[in-house]
Amino acid sequence: MLTVDLDAEHRNTVEHIFARPSSGNLEWRRVRSLLDQVATVTEEHNGKLGVTLGGETEVLETPRGKDVDTQMLVDLRRMLTRAGITPWPPTRPSGARGSR
Repeated sequence: MLTVDLDAEHRNTVEHIFARPSSGNLEWRRVRSLLDQVATVTEEHNGKLGVTLGGETEVLETPRGKDVDTQMLVDLRRMLTRAGITPWPPTRPSGARGSR
């Protein structure tokens, strides 16, 4: 499990990545900033990013617009989960209530 100390913006980005349903308006600059904090990021000659996190390397394509798409959210969730980076406390769907 990877131990990282995330600032408030990066914690918010992780929560946004794991939110269900996905809102679909997560800016790439926020994701890139998070990845730079928690992973080793290398820019490939073709504009893609090699992201090494938790011993695994993924190649991500930089979005054409400012926001990441649903497939990238799925890939990010998988990559972050495998590295032990998840929101804490776990995010709950809107309207969910905890037990009292």
